[in-house]
Amino acid sequence: MKNRLRVLRAEREWSQAVLAERLDVSRQTVNALETGKYDPSLPLAFKIARLFELQIEDIFDPGGAV
Repeated sequence: MKNRLRVLRAEREWSQAVLAERLDVSRQTVNALETGKYDPSLPLAFKIARLFELQIEDIFDPGGAV
């Protein structure tokens, strides 16, 4: 699943470690999310959306899946 996580993080000048701490996940999880190797659970997706004050759909693109 494509996402804008890296861009959103960079706009705030947060490191992966800082974002991981704010989300209560490991830095490796943030890296896996940013590179598309891992899709977030629904609770984590909501947590990310709340942190960036956006809708989930504004961050994650399922690639046209219905």
